[in-house]
Amino acid sequence: MPTADELISPAAATGLVRCLEAVAPRRELPALRRAAASLAGVGLRARNDLLREALLTDLPASYADFDKTVRSAMDDPEFTGWMIWPVTDAVATRALASDDPRAFDDALALLADLTPRLTAEFALRRLLNADLDRALADIQGWTAHPDAHVRRLASEGTRPRLPWAVRVKPLAGRPEATVPILDALYRDPSDYVRRSVANHLNDVSHTGPELAVRVATAWAAAPDANTAKVVRHALRTLVKQGHPGALALLGFPPPAALTVAGPVLGATALSVGDELPFEVTLTNDSAAPTRLAVDYVVHYRKANGGTAPKVFKLTTVTLAPGETVVLARRRSFKPITTRTFHAGEHALEVQVNGVPRGRAAFELHVPPKA
Repeated sequence: MPTADELISPAAATGLVRCLEAVAPRRELPALRRAAASLAGVGLRARNDLLREALLTDLPASYADFDKTVRSAMDDPEFTGWMIWPVTDAVATRALASDDPRAFDDALALLADLTPRLTAEFALRRLLNADLDRALADIQGWTAHPDAHVRRLASEGTRPRLPWAVRVKPLAGRPEATVPILDALYRDPSDYVRRSVANHLNDVSHTGPELAVRVATAWAAAPDANTAKVVRHALRTLVKQGHPGALALLGFPPPAALTVAGPVLGATALSVGDELPFEVTLTNDSAAPTRLAVDYVVHYRKANGGTAPKVFKLTTVTLAPGETVVLARRRSFKPITTRTFHAGEHALEVQVNGVPRGRAAFELHVPPKA
């Protein structure tokens, strides 16, 4: 993770002053100069906020004049990099506070023009939250933009779970609203754009798994040379969870004739710190080769006495007709910072192509805290 000084650095802030002092109507820029000199010991987000507020103080109050000033600065090739983050944030803030009916759409256009210098995805969220449908109507047009950075912004800026960014609350109940953007971009010539599209659909899959599978299925039906990779990346969370629809789309449908013996546990009781050996035997009873994605699920006991499943990948294998394979693994129950173990009955379950095929219980003992 880069430090604040590696991103919105004092040098970037003073560079922002230099770029704007040549074009700002009030060239002294006192608030911006003070903010640029006050970044020591300040975190990244706070640095952005300091510079954004200074820009709003020093630059024109009307959105049209603010927009004109920023566009004038864009003539300078040095107006680029992390100094742009507070600029995009200020653009959104000024537009949303304006009573100029053109400000909203003009701000979207300015963010699109700024994003090749540094992504405007964070500022875009402000406009999406203010008027989702109006913003999406303009953003849809970006999917045909000649610049890959702008096309990526259409996908990345509208992601439901964009890292570091505020959530777009109106999207929570309308995950399908951004699908037309993804449909327009999944075959984009730029890998940079396609990775964003896959990450976006993966975000959708967290709350709308069936929607994500439907969208990916439509893409798979009209592919180009890169579509299979995009679909695999887009469905990675569902595959990890053993979602049958996602697995079937990737070539792992429920097997027609399969015998599953197990899981056979190496112990029925263990303590925190131990490992649990287990094995499962699979036999392909069909007359055709069978592709299998084999997972195992640990049903961890919770503090309230219920259980919470966690899926782990075991292997993928293709069995010839009549072939048998024995898979053996060990699951560690060593203490980790990301999980609290609770004493009592747990279970280990085998899952083949997303379908549960066998389960065995065991007791976990947790020593009392000292």
